[in-house]
Amino acid sequence: MKSLYEPSTQELMSAVADEAAQLKGADRRNFLRKGFAVATAAAAGAVTPALASNKAPNLPEWTKTLGRGVVARPYGRPSDFTDLQRRTVPWLTASPESSISFSPLQDLKGIITPSGLHFERYHGGIPEVNPDEYQLMIHGLVERPLIFTLDDLMRMPSVTEIRFIECPANGGMEWKGAQMEALQFTHGMVSCSEWTGVRLSTLLAEVGVKAEGKWILAEGSDAAGMSRSIPIDKALDDALICYAQNGEPLRPEQGFPVRLMNPGWEGNTSVKWLRRLEVGDQPWYHREETSKYTDLMPDGRSRKFSFVQETNSVVTNPCPENPIQQKGFIEIEGLAWSGRGTIKAVDLSFDGGVTWQKAEVKGLALPKALTRFGFKTQWNGEPWLIQSRAIDETGYVQPTLAQLRGERGTNTIYHKNSIHTWNVHASGEVTNVQIT
Repeated sequence: MKSLYEPSTQELMSAVADEAAQLKGADRRNFLRKGFAVATAAAAGAVTPALASNKAPNLPEWTKTLGRGVVARPYGRPSDFTDLQRRTVPWLTASPESSISFSPLQDLKGIITPSGLHFERYHGGIPEVNPDEYQLMIHGLVERPLIFTLDDLMRMPSVTEIRFIECPANGGMEWKGAQMEALQFTHGMVSCSEWTGVRLSTLLAEVGVKAEGKWILAEGSDAAGMSRSIPIDKALDDALICYAQNGEPLRPEQGFPVRLMNPGWEGNTSVKWLRRLEVGDQPWYHREETSKYTDLMPDGRSRKFSFVQETNSVVTNPCPENPIQQKGFIEIEGLAWSGRGTIKAVDLSFDGGVTWQKAEVKGLALPKALTRFGFKTQWNGEPWLIQSRAIDETGYVQPTLAQLRGERGTNTIYHKNSIHTWNVHASGEVTNVQIT
């Protein structure tokens, strides 16, 4: 709808000058600088001009009565005017106890996923673990088998890191064709949090790993007995035994009271509700690393222990949930991440990969963490085939869909990290398409 009052750029400049004439010195210079910037931006359609009006907005209703008092909600919750929530795809899994939820990437800002919006994956429901009875056993090929309580773990030197967790099936429904008309469902199996705990290497030093110890079996205390084999090199590198997320104890959905965290690797290796770690001389080949979490290749063989979540990215604005509302200025935004390390660059294409332009890497760029990027431009109603392409510090370049299918075929649901395409229509609507 057209505004009732839309002054011209000349009128805005004149209003700025008139107001500035009543000021002196540095105040006048600062006012002029900021005022002219607003006027110029308004002319470009970036903001709604209101500078030349002497009338204040109507007094809103919420200023006329006392608001809610202190600690009315002992544990805070979002505004009732927001609709941030994890969502599920009902037909995707057989039951809620062995299911997954998707994080609302389209609505999030920055790189930290609030704990209540972190995606979930269960294999046997959520166990309710009493922290006073919690024990973590480390045994097998060690010199001194030990049992650690939660208090024991929290007394040890702590580490806090920002890292992403991603299900290897993130985007897996898109291997054979564009299917989901929502960013939340194409990429929402990834989240990024601040994790606090103790290095697994610290615990292994306590028990003394024998020379023949090359693998560790991590086992959870859920009904499924979720377990994965972890190479000792990873355990001694950056693996964490976590008891806190985003400054508070882990939530039950994220493994309360203790989970394993393997930064940059398949989310299922970061076993939740961790109960024991067994050191052995070879992998165990349990259910979750044989019948699942292997990648079926074109020749019929399976790629096993494909731990690393490779470089990936996606545009979050615009997307199907965030269509373009009007012509004029728009900042393209998105997220990039790599299990190999730090995102170093992100390219954007508006023509389906024919030409590319450099995007801005915004804010923190941390290893194995979500990284935000942006690109300022104008949209005049022209159709776009918008893509993002991330490059990490190792030089790995996010592949095209054709490159990925050429290497791994289409008979898997794991590790789909190819360049994603949104089709922006002349109406501003955004749909999910694939370019091969």
